[in-house]
Amino acid sequence: MSDTSRRPRKPGKPYRRPKKDPVRILAFEALRAVDERDAYANLVLPPLLRKAREGGDFDGRDAALATELVYGTLRRQGTYDAVLAECVDRPLREVDPPVLDVLSLGVHQLLGTRIPSHAAVSATVELARVVLGDGRAKFVNAVLRKVAQHDLDGWLERVAPPYDEDPEEHLAVVHSHPRWVVSALWDSLGGGRAGIEELLAADNERPEVTLVARPGRATTDELLREDAAVPGRWSPYAVRLTEGGEPGAIEAVREGRAGVQDEGSQLVALALANAPLDGPDEKWLDGCAGPGGKAALLGALAAERGAALLAAEKQPHRAGLVAKALHGNPGPYQVITADGTRPPWRHGSFDRVLMDVPCTGLGALRRRPEARWRRRPEDLDGFAPLQRGLLRTALESVRVGGIVGYATCSPHLAETRAVVADVLKQYPEAELVDARPLLPGVPDLGDGPDVQLWPHLHGTDAMYLAIIRRTA
Repeated sequence: MSDTSRRPRKPGKPYRRPKKDPVRILAFEALRAVDERDAYANLVLPPLLRKAREGGDFDGRDAALATELVYGTLRRQGTYDAVLAECVDRPLREVDPPVLDVLSLGVHQLLGTRIPSHAAVSATVELARVVLGDGRAKFVNAVLRKVAQHDLDGWLERVAPPYDEDPEEHLAVVHSHPRWVVSALWDSLGGGRAGIEELLAADNERPEVTLVARPGRATTDELLREDAAVPGRWSPYAVRLTEGGEPGAIEAVREGRAGVQDEGSQLVALALANAPLDGPDEKWLDGCAGPGGKAALLGALAAERGAALLAAEKQPHRAGLVAKALHGNPGPYQVITADGTRPPWRHGSFDRVLMDVPCTGLGALRRRPEARWRRRPEDLDGFAPLQRGLLRTALESVRVGGIVGYATCSPHLAETRAVVADVLKQYPEAELVDARPLLPGVPDLGDGPDVQLWPHLHGTDAMYLAIIRRTA
């Protein structure tokens, strides 16, 4: 029940029902799901959009605006919170979360889109009337009118400390990343202002949809017949959809012959498959296979060589996703539910092993912007034992002369080089292999022997890969 129903109305001012805007209501619902249920926007938004389309409320333009409102608000949350803190008369933590979500949607429209200021304010106030009630809508109106007094650059001059005084906090506010994440990414890049600014800016760009044509099941030529489809930059199996689009509407994707897979993820699988090997090449293992993208590509590549893939995944529901991704693979494969730290297979059973370990996901902030606000530095301590344990399993699972790929979708040094260095101290019978030649044509791969991909340099997620050979 709205606030107006509890108060007598003023004479001469008849009550006006708020106008329901399905686009902004949907965006608000998505943000509430992200906030209340710790959901991810990339999982919440598609079913909401699909339901809206089926109900006849939405067209393509509406869906694009709703998507921009949700992702734009999440990506710039840190910046917008700093602005709102200047415009609200109490700490933001004391503002009801639904009110804060409406305010953030309004701030994004004011500072992050081309929507005219008056339209951004009025549309957000109408949304507030629908979902919050008239009383809180007045609060929203007052706050947004303060926000509208400056553009984004004007606000950043007011709320971000000068770079020379506090470079990390300046970058954190301007580019909307937690300070600890800025510091970690900067360390991984090796210093320099230009690189970190470019990386943080790239994290706030909407990534293209990248498809993979699974060998033996689909071709890039087939996928390139789609609208606005262009070849990938580095992977011979990649196709980029430059104008977004709905991958599920593509026949090859619907049939599982192709999939949605970041090009960095494809490169990790290709590098493992192409690493030089002495002796037999018949048994491959994906030891952390969920949700199945790399497993599906590895399975197809293995099939071309007459090799078999074992895909292991600890979580049963994720193992189901792996089985779905591999269904129809042209060669032999098996999917099992198993804990990679306590494997059911014998030591030395495999010729090639991929261990793409669980991590903080700091390399995929373009796709999951809310992750930057959920992760904490202490999360690294939680992942560390698991990552080391899985790499030890990989080295024990591969035969002498075989190849291990350690991969993670995080550039944080504590999840990449530190893990590899610590484990290799315990395994003198293993050595790092230069991974850079295994990614032909890919520039800016550093000094090696491991490889770190970057959104601003390669247009991929920030995937890390170390290739290790067991020597004895």
